[in-house]
Amino acid sequence: MKRGKKSEEIRRRIKLSIAAYAYEIQDSSIMSDENFDKECRKVDLSVSTGNRKMDKWFKDHFDPSTGQWIYKHPNLKRIDELYRSVFRNDEE
Repeated sequence: MKRGKKSEEIRRRIKLSIAAYAYEIQDSSIMSDENFDKECRKVDLSVSTGNRKMDKWFKDHFDPSTGQWIYKHPNLKRIDELYRSVFRNDEE
């Protein structure tokens, strides 16, 4: 059961990071504000994902009331790569 919660939390944090990146940096909404807020409220900072650096970063910088935290994300380049791999424009 604990492993499932860990995987769920990892997926949630990645999904929210991509959604915040899309909205704040790419000016593109991939999730409604309502769903973003709902998912943000589900983030459980007490769950260890196995990545101490990112767990600490989320505890220090994540704010469920905004997506502004994405600007401080330590793996912003990777978030950009994930965003582009899933939501890239056919014109690129």
